[in-house]
Amino acid sequence: MEIYLDNSATTRVDPEVLDLVKTIMDEDYGNAASLHRKGVEAEKYTRRAKEQIASTLKCEAKNIFFTSGGTESNNWAIRGTAESYARRGRHLITTSVEHPSVKNTMRYLEEQGYEVTWLPTDSDGRVSAEEVKAALRPDTILVSVMQVNNEIGAVEPVEEIGEMLHREAPEVIFHVDAIQSYGKYRIHPKRAHIDLLSVSGHKLHGPKGVGFLYVSDRVRLKPLIFGGGQQKGLRSGTENVPGEAGLGLAAEKIYRDFDANVEHLYEMKERLVTGLEKLEGARVNGKTGRDSAPQIVSCSFTGVRSEVLLHALEDRGIYVSSGSACASSHPSEISTLLSIGLSKEEQEGTIRFSLSIHTQAEEIDEALAAVAELLPVLRRYTRR
Repeated sequence: MEIYLDNSATTRVDPEVLDLVKTIMDEDYGNAASLHRKGVEAEKYTRRAKEQIASTLKCEAKNIFFTSGGTESNNWAIRGTAESYARRGRHLITTSVEHPSVKNTMRYLEEQGYEVTWLPTDSDGRVSAEEVKAALRPDTILVSVMQVNNEIGAVEPVEEIGEMLHREAPEVIFHVDAIQSYGKYRIHPKRAHIDLLSVSGHKLHGPKGVGFLYVSDRVRLKPLIFGGGQQKGLRSGTENVPGEAGLGLAAEKIYRDFDANVEHLYEMKERLVTGLEKLEGARVNGKTGRDSAPQIVSCSFTGVRSEVLLHALEDRGIYVSSGSACASSHPSEISTLLSIGLSKEEQEGTIRFSLSIHTQAEEIDEALAAVAELLPVLRRYTRR
C-alpha cells in the first residue's frame, strides 16, 4: 500500500478536476483571446474559474489574476509592489522563515538598493503584530508574511497584522503568502486588510503550473511579464485555460465541504502527533493543537539523519519529506528549524509529515509503526 504523507509538497489531483482538465485540453482547447466560438468557450472557463475563487475569498472576480503558481505570485506581489511604490519608500518587512520564493525575491531587491527588515520568530515559529509595528518606518512600503509556515505549520497572526497596519500605517501594502493556508482556513482579504494574496493550485488537489494572486483595488502593481496584454495587461501570456479551470473547480470543492475537511485533517494530525510523542528520542516541533495548521507535523528524531529515515520509509511505500533547510550567515537563509532553536543535530534529523483530506487513520498507524521499527535500526547504523 502506498502511503503519501508529503501533501505540502504537492497533492494528488482531484478526479473531477482531472476530468475537467482533460476535457478542455481535448475538446474545448481554444485560445481564450481568440474571437471565434472556440475562444469564447475557453474564455468562459477562465471567467468561471475567477468567479469560483472569488466566492471563496468573498471578493470580486476582477481581483483575481492567474499566474503559473505560487512562486510567480510571490515574486509578482513583492517586486511589483516594490517597483511601483519606490518613490514613496524602499523599505520592506518580512520574516526570517519565509519560503525561498519570498526570501530570494527580497534578496534580489536588497541588491537593487532596497532595505529589508527580517523579523525573527519565537520558539513556535511565530512573529507578532507588535514586532511588525516596531519595525515600521516612514519609508516602509510593503509587509510580507506567510500565513502558514511550510516547515512546521506555524500559523502567523495575519489578521492581527492586517488590522494593525490598517490602523497604524494604512499606506503600507500587506502581502500574505497563503500557499499552505488556502483551503485550510477561511480567508477574507478585505476583512483582514490583506492587499495581496498568493495561492498555488497543486497544494489543494488542483493542477500544477497554475496559481493566482489576489490584488486589492487600492494596489498599483507593476507587471513582471509583458506581452499580448492578457489579464488587463498586468500578466500577459496565453491563458492556461485547463489549469485555471482546474484550479477554480479545486477551490470550489475544497471549500464546499470545508468544515468536514478541516476537522478530518485535525483528527489525523492528532493521531499522528500522539503516536510520534510516544517514540523515544522524538520531538514534535512547534504547536500541535488547533492553533497550528491542520495538515503539517514536523518531528525531529535524535540519532538519525532525516534523509536516511526518509529513504527507509520510501522503501516501504511511505512518502514524507526532509524537514531541514540550509542556513548560512545571511539572515534570509535562516530556516524555521534554526529560528525556533533546534540544534544542528535536531535539524538534520527532522521529518515533515503533511496530510490531505484523503489521509486515513490506517495510513497514519502504518506509518507510525514503520518509524518505530526503523528508528532503533537506523540509530545503530548511524553510531557505527
